Amino acid sequence: MVKKWSLSPPQMEALAAVCDTFLPAVEPPAGADGSIAEYFRTSASMAGTPDHLAVLFGKIRHPLLVLGRPALWGLSTAVGTLLLCGRKSISGEFPYIRRFSKVEQEKREKIMLSWANSNFFIFRLLFISHKILTHILYFTQVNEELDNISWKAMGYKINDHLPSMNQQLGDIKPEHTSNFSGGPLEKGIISLKSKEEALKKLHDLGYSVNSQKNSSFIIKCDAVVVGSGSGGGVIAGVLAKEGYKIIVLEKGRYLSSSSFPLYEGESLDQMYLGNGIVASDNMEVFVLAGATVGGGSTVNWSASIRTPEHVRKEWSEELDLKMFQSEVYENALNVVSQRIGVQSEIEKEGFNNMILRQGCEKLGIPVEVIPRNAGSDHYCGSCCFGCKGERKQGVAQTWLLDMVTSGNGAILPECQAEKVIISKEVAKGVRFKFNGNQIATIESKVTIVACGAISTPALLKKSGLKNRNIGKNLHLHPVVMAWGYFSDSDSSSWPESEKRSYEGGIMTAMSSKHLVSENSNYGAVIQTPALHPGMFSIVMPWISGEDMKKRMLKFARTAHIITLARDRGSGTVYSPSYINYKMDKSDEENLQRGLETALRILAAAGADEIGTHHRMGEVLEVKEASEEEFERFVTEESRRRLKKMSCPIGSAHQMGSCRMGVDPAAAAVRPTGETWEVEGLFVADTSVFPTALGVNPMLTVQAIAYCTAGSVLSKLAEK
Repeated sequence: MVKKWSLSPPQMEALAAVCDTFLPAVEPPAGADGSIAEYFRTSASMAGTPDHLAVLFGKIRHPLLVLGRPALWGLSTAVGTLLLCGRKSISGEFPYIRRFSKVEQEKREKIMLSWANSNFFIFRLLFISHKILTHILYFTQVNEELDNISWKAMGYKINDHLPSMNQQLGDIKPEHTSNFSGGPLEKGIISLKSKEEALKKLHDLGYSVNSQKNSSFIIKCDAVVVGSGSGGGVIAGVLAKEGYKIIVLEKGRYLSSSSFPLYEGESLDQMYLGNGIVASDNMEVFVLAGATVGGGSTVNWSASIRTPEHVRKEWSEELDLKMFQSEVYENALNVVSQRIGVQSEIEKEGFNNMILRQGCEKLGIPVEVIPRNAGSDHYCGSCCFGCKGERKQGVAQTWLLDMVTSGNGAILPECQAEKVIISKEVAKGVRFKFNGNQIATIESKVTIVACGAISTPALLKKSGLKNRNIGKNLHLHPVVMAWGYFSDSDSSSWPESEKRSYEGGIMTAMSSKHLVSENSNYGAVIQTPALHPGMFSIVMPWISGEDMKKRMLKFARTAHIITLARDRGSGTVYSPSYINYKMDKSDEENLQRGLETALRILAAAGADEIGTHHRMGEVLEVKEASEEEFERFVTEESRRRLKKMSCPIGSAHQMGSCRMGVDPAAAAVRPTGETWEVEGLFVADTSVFPTALGVNPMLTVQAIAYCTAGSVLSKLAEK
């Protein structure tokens, strides 16, 4: 059960003042009325954001969270405010030294900017953490009418393209939607919230279940798979179709398409690792990773890109992993592509992608169609919340469905694997936790760990594995963005005035070769993101409360283009909440080149304004600027440093933390996916990638898992 932070009234007053510094009540622009006026006149505290933030603090597991309480204590006192805020907090009237909530708004804003630009890490941390959390809550929280004070003013509507779903769930509060069951996996979903019922269902499915005196129990099966994402799901499906009895353990919840959240905040809370708030230890990189049945394939953006040929060659020739240039791997790519319905047709392109495509074409930059595991008419801008129409063929709609329909598999959601059971260097199953602190055991002939690159290393280490590569060599595909605002003020506007940034296929266009070096095969690709109001607000630079509210008004017509680097830099996973990562200088340079290209693409496509997310918040009015002014702006903005929290860096792809190789001195697992130290223990997720991939990893991890499934079948045949 999540507990709200217990803050004293003075601390809550300080927290409310911090939130209101970022998002104050201000006078609306001249002529504004209705929803826009109400939005401008509603501060964060008036919207209840501080109370929501106190609850969120109770969920976050970042190692630096401990600094939050002392900071709020300091800001709740006059002396502490002076120490944290300096001379800017001193008043010209008595009392000259005041607690933070009594400092004037203008001065509080200057204090926040001084923190953002401080040479001291602690102040930059305080700024970025409170800025992110305040904004994501203010722009995602919903009231009793399931609405948000800002959405109408911003032109944001929930699921316009799914009216039937809106009618179906229209009277249901968001916290209740996750109680729905059903869907194609229902008969294979075993909820241990009702233990006796669950054990009977397992017995009826043909599993041996033995109850223990201590209220625990043991399930026996052929293979236990920890994690239900693109790696674990593939192996579970393949093994089950071969007649083996499979148990899949999943830490996250099971949500069928009818119960996928309609709201961004609820989706982050229920379907992502760490409630959607995971960051590197220095807060420089923010990580999004799926944590629900189907894993990342349930919330990803549909991109289904084959392993690049230069990467396959590198892994095969330079790292001696011959599989990647073999017919076996080529066949695996073909099989998984066919199973998840990969195709490259597009009937209608969304706002961001049509801008990317037009800008590239005008500049002569090669641009291609992104293959997707969805139909050509798939126009869903909210697949990051789960595809409600089930048009996207994720693992839950394909491989896990194969397992369930075979009658040989069951999925246990909301079950946390605690330890792989190992006897005489042979894997014997998994001990797991459910319903709080209840413990049970799965005994199996083979064990497959597929928790993802952030969570797999911790489980292996807790299980006693000592290979020094476990947790090391983490790659994150760091991402930065440029934005462009396209007015819809007249009927001749392009893109068409009815187009909105949050609608349409999230990824349908990209430029994959323009910024990749032929000599090193490293560089960056240009794509588009999914940004709903919460995520949009946390990446946009904050200059002042009023400026931020004005920027958010342009949300629906602001296009974003991302640049994603195939990173040489790497990090270490100590735990799912403690990630260290250091970006290489060449990675930063590749991202800077990508930002320059993205700004030029946006301008070429006809943007009225362009900018980046650097904390300086500079904006260029493109159509008013001379060629010299344009070139100076693009050069200056793209060359700004990206480190020290000066610009938000994101990661939606994590890989390499248990990399595959031919030598235990340099790799955590064998080319077969089996660990070097323990027989019958396999790893099947993006953590086995030998290096960073450079493109969206879903198809690659499924192909590797398909090959690993062959090795698992051979091991089972021996037993």
